[in-house]
Amino acid sequence: MTGIEEPPGDETGTGPSIVWFRDDLRLADNPALHAAVARGRPIVALYLLDEESAGIRPLGGAARWWLHGSLTSLADSLERLGARLTLRRGPAEAVLTELAASVGAGAVFWNRRYGAAERVVDARLKSGLRAAGIDTRSFAGSLLHEPWTIRTGQGGPYSVFTPFWRACQAGPPPRPPHPAPTALPGYRGRLDSDPLADWALLPTRPDWAAGLRAAWQPGEAAAHRRLDTFLRDSLTRYATERDEPARTVTSRLSPHLRWGEISPFQIWHATEWGRIGLAGPGQASATRFLTEVGWREFSYHVLYNAPDLASVNLRPEFDAFPWPPLDERALDAWRRGHTGFPLVDAGMRELWRTGSMHNRVRMVAASFLIKNLLIDWRIGEEWFWDTLVDADAASNPFGWQWVAGSGADAAPYFRVFNPELQAKKFDPDGEYIRENVPEWGTDEYPAPIVDLGETRRAALAAHAQITGLKEQSIAARAARASGAE
Repeated sequence: MTGIEEPPGDETGTGPSIVWFRDDLRLADNPALHAAVARGRPIVALYLLDEESAGIRPLGGAARWWLHGSLTSLADSLERLGARLTLRRGPAEAVLTELAASVGAGAVFWNRRYGAAERVVDARLKSGLRAAGIDTRSFAGSLLHEPWTIRTGQGGPYSVFTPFWRACQAGPPPRPPHPAPTALPGYRGRLDSDPLADWALLPTRPDWAAGLRAAWQPGEAAAHRRLDTFLRDSLTRYATERDEPARTVTSRLSPHLRWGEISPFQIWHATEWGRIGLAGPGQASATRFLTEVGWREFSYHVLYNAPDLASVNLRPEFDAFPWPPLDERALDAWRRGHTGFPLVDAGMRELWRTGSMHNRVRMVAASFLIKNLLIDWRIGEEWFWDTLVDADAASNPFGWQWVAGSGADAAPYFRVFNPELQAKKFDPDGEYIRENVPEWGTDEYPAPIVDLGETRRAALAAHAQITGLKEQSIAARAARASGAE
């Protein structure tokens, strides 16, 4: 893969086109679907749940809940246009090869993925299908810039965000989105499909998803409604209020982006259109929002070049970090939102109830786990992977390594988010805390499980062991860098 889109193959075959949906559960701006429509042959729309291929990370519980809703929405949208969604489960290479043979496929199209295991599966499939005479192509549908196109002057990947984003912006602007098809020539032959209910994606015993259902509506239409609402009601306030968890100014598009119900190209061009006529603060907010899209891009470029991002420190000196024996009681208190620190507890309870957490609070909660409880960042990353509806193979571990100080362009380890000061700064009236911790301020609320000052000093001392710096030197740098953080 060396270009944005691969050249057309031999399109003289008469067999149907298979469109393999993956993390792109939408009809509009779907390059693989667009290519299949242009080919003009009947279309087999496939979603394949692969939990068996080597290295594929199984979905967490909240992500499985979202996937069920998103597939239901996609199936309805396809059916309205004349196609059916075929569901299959198993190792992708075997299942897709068998399906292509059974329908006599003339072409197979998909949009690219960037994890190492997924790329291995895709490369083997592409080689095998092409050897069988089937036109097989992949497309750029999930990132504005493919990872192999943004390189440093020395030809390597960027490890710092600012020059990375500058390089992205120096090139051509993102392509315009493809329009949604108005009709689809669905394949009419016999084709078995798994009942979605058989995949057991929804929780039943117990059904813990009531809060997710109240907070979210998966699907392409819901994604565009959310984008429209954000651009109309919140964009102009984004730069100044985005760090305040009680304010409704963030886009809340992350799960829709994670599942590809909306593309970054659609978000980019809609935001650029929406900023027309805005004054200075509104322009700054639009720029700030698109920069956040850029951070998502950066995390995927890092994943492409460091495929073990969820399990291995990007900075190898952190491999020697002296993590103490795991304190299970402290970990359980963090997971349940019973640490005695209201902002941390509010975030963890919001996460359990809604499958999401405000980004500022994510950083505070992660810092508390790593640097006040001295618990390995990988344990926190695994919990977020299971409980976030937007659990993303790139952004989730990237964010945890950023907070830990072990990642790309990471916050220095001595940057320790003080949850009490963060609450005073970003939730000064306690609106967010009261919404999520109703017993706050009463005798029922637990006492703090640790002393912030003592645990901060312990964390800096542990870090000193791997850097060779004296604890006092680290503390002085931390005071200069973080101030009242």
